Amino acid sequence: MGTQEVWTKYHKDIKSFIYSKVKDEQVTYDLLQETFIKVHTKLHTLQQQEKLKSWVFTIARYTVLDYFRDRKTSVEHYDNEVLTEEDPSGHDEKDCLYGILKTLPKKYRDPLFLSDIKGLKQSEAAIQLKLKLPTLKSRIQRARILIQEGYIKCCDFKINDRGHLVGEIKDKKDCKVCT
Repeated sequence: MGTQEVWTKYHKDIKSFIYSKVKDEQVTYDLLQETFIKVHTKLHTLQQQEKLKSWVFTIARYTVLDYFRDRKTSVEHYDNEVLTEEDPSGHDEKDCLYGILKTLPKKYRDPLFLSDIKGLKQSEAAIQLKLKLPTLKSRIQRARILIQEGYIKCCDFKINDRGHLVGEIKDKKDCKVCT
């Protein structure tokens, strides 16, 4: 499938997805164009055509995240729902992660989001959230533990001898968190 066919098939859905995150029509068009430039330049690398829609949405999601990261938009103005999966056709560890992140209490989710997803230094995130640095670090560590516990709860992962999560992602219908 060529770029034109991908555009014809998915551009309206991608545009709606982007607009739902940025709430600005001009920015939406810019990010839509940027997304499809990436699709055009990387389409030849897609090995499984049945994952095309998910792949295009992933590119759009990361384009939106890059937009917010570049502008250092505050958490108060950022819709955390950018972390939700818009393509219901597949199910992988990212789906479980999105479900787990949505269940995290805001006091843990926001520091983790700013530091680990948005890429801010922890000291910058502490200032933005008006927290002391040790408090922010503690909340990030707690969020990471809650994510680990979420995988154990969602898909029955186990912790191996080295302290790493191991297991296989269940079918979506069998997951306890992301359904």
